[in-house]
Amino acid sequence: MPGIDECLLETMRLPGARGAALVDWTSGLALGTVGDPPGGDHETAAAEAAELARLAAEQHAFGPEDGSDATDPPVEDVILSNRDSYHVLRFVPTTFDSSVFLYLWLSRADGNLALARIRLGEMAERLVLR
Repeated sequence: MPGIDECLLETMRLPGARGAALVDWTSGLALGTVGDPPGGDHETAAAEAAELARLAAEQHAFGPEDGSDATDPPVEDVILSNRDSYHVLRFVPTTFDSSVFLYLWLSRADGNLALARIRLGEMAERLVLR
């Protein structure tokens, strides 16, 4: 079971990966980073991604259709795209409060969004927070 550093290094092996982070969405702090940050600053990118994650995770409209609160947060991932890249936020289930997510910045020209989403899901399940 990989820890934070191993998990982030694994994300950088995805085709088109430009940068990645593990972020606490309640505080906006990056718990680990690797690669190039969007906008040139990992901490700013983490804080801004946390705002997006918090908006998605706290809205009931984005929860499961059956209305159950079985998962916390109710959102699996958030994908934002622009002209040249994808930003993928994958929520990580934890034994404590599930307030972290993997953030991958992916080149649109070289990346495979479907593969990245699948692999981030696998990594989120295996991640061990120490």
